[in-house]
Amino acid sequence: MPLKLLKKHKQAEERNRKLDDKRKKIKLDLETRERQAEAQSQEEVQITRTLEEEIARLREEGSRQLEEEQRLIREQIQREREAQLQQTGDYTQRMERCSKSNVTPKLKLKWKCKKEDEANGGYSQDILLRLLQKYGDVLNVIVSSKKKGSAVVEFATVRSAELAFKNEIGLSGNPLKISWLEGQPEVIAPASQPGQFVSSQGSLTNERDYESVVMMRMRQAAERQRLIEQMQREDEEDTARS
Repeated sequence: MPLKLLKKHKQAEERNRKLDDKRKKIKLDLETRERQAEAQSQEEVQITRTLEEEIARLREEGSRQLEEEQRLIREQIQREREAQLQQTGDYTQRMERCSKSNVTPKLKLKWKCKKEDEANGGYSQDILLRLLQKYGDVLNVIVSSKKKGSAVVEFATVRSAELAFKNEIGLSGNPLKISWLEGQPEVIAPASQPGQFVSSQGSLTNERDYESVVMMRMRQAAERQRLIEQMQREDEEDTARS
């Protein structure tokens, strides 16, 4: 074979070999990509399945949590209502017992006062009367002339005396110390907050306020559940689009 033809033949073989190598490389690349795509597809399917299971679990858990919160709130409302009714009943019975006695309720008032203080610590009969009349009818106010810094006040009703006993603090610069002298109720009602009067009407008002707060909490819990479900639906839609 002539040298020129032999050279061309070798060049052709070299080209074929390079083409074969290139085809093999392309084939291997395609197979690798197919395997990667298949693995990615399986992974996406697994992720989607896991996400769906998690969404279902969250929905079920949120529903159970909402039911439990509502149950606890209903029980709390019932306990509070029973306590309010019990308190109102005890207070009414106490007032009835006190009204049957002939003793008018009297409170003993004390405050800081030096012996040589002509102003008597800032208190006088008129000042004490103005301070105490807001709680009800005051029958008498007797300021001690022998012992400065003390007085006795007589109320027309036990209720007025009790309101003054629980709420009155006197002058800010020289507060009063109040104690029962006569006519103290047999059953002591739970102490009220300063500035609040204990009454059946007040109890009912507090109960209504409490129920309003509880209903607001229930609405908040329901709204939280609605938002959870909305977020879950959006996640499902995003997953479906992808």
